[in-house]
Amino acid sequence: MDFMSDRDVQKYMEEGYVVLDGLLTSHECDELRQRMSEIVEDMDVPGQKFIHQHFFHMPSTNLHVKMQGDADYFITSGDKIRFFFEKRAFDDKGEFIFPKQRSLNKVGHALHAYEPLYKKVTHSAKVQGIAKKLGLVNPVILQSMYIFKQPGIGGEVTPHQDATFLYTEPLGRVMGMWIALEDTTLTNGCLWFIPGSQNSGISRRMVHTPEGPFPLTDFIEKEMEYDDEKFLPVPIKKGGVVLIHGEVVHRSAENKSEDSRHVYTFHVMESQDTQWSPDNWLQPTEELPFPPLYTK
Repeated sequence: MDFMSDRDVQKYMEEGYVVLDGLLTSHECDELRQRMSEIVEDMDVPGQKFIHQHFFHMPSTNLHVKMQGDADYFITSGDKIRFFFEKRAFDDKGEFIFPKQRSLNKVGHALHAYEPLYKKVTHSAKVQGIAKKLGLVNPVILQSMYIFKQPGIGGEVTPHQDATFLYTEPLGRVMGMWIALEDTTLTNGCLWFIPGSQNSGISRRMVHTPEGPFPLTDFIEKEMEYDDEKFLPVPIKKGGVVLIHGEVVHRSAENKSEDSRHVYTFHVMESQDTQWSPDNWLQPTEELPFPPLYTK
């Protein structure tokens, strides 16, 4: 039996997202969390990176970068594993207020390529089955992230569409797979969606500016104003995954609870008959071309 049902496919197509319970077992979730704890313990960051929140999901007004080196650190992270911190994790002098394990916003963007446990999940039979159920012929993996949503300081992710940052022609070729490694709830910052909003196109694009000018990216047009009443909360049980259409509008609130909300997420693109924009911040490299999702 397929992990994803025909009804799930219909919901995804109509509403722009669908939750599938049980992608991972509780033990598999704990393994990914333990491995990330080891990665963080061993991390070596050249200076303090003041990128606040989910950079590629944030409006420019919410992006906090201390120096151009930090922007370079982000813009060249597509084929590496790099570390990004919550702004509120530092005091006015730039010193950590919390232990480093409690200060990270995310780790990205190539866990799927270099970390065996994350690579295994990304290419799992269930994940490949989802892509095939949705009719993807030649999907490739664009990038991956581990998101912490730290207790008390995990910041807001404002309303956005992933295709703003991962633009293709035609649109509709990018999907996020957002896996809850802990229960995501109304109190610790679950996702909220506007159902059906993927049918309205995108309101803006983030583009990579010519090398040299700070901050190396810029926005074309502005994010729309959205009616808060149209957003629906989407709590997810540990081990579940939500499939996120590239154009569906979604957000998450601050985590004001005492619980973390760890997530492993990655994006795939149907590469057949698709043009990846050369203006996107994320580009394949000689070291890491976008790897195929399907494995033999």
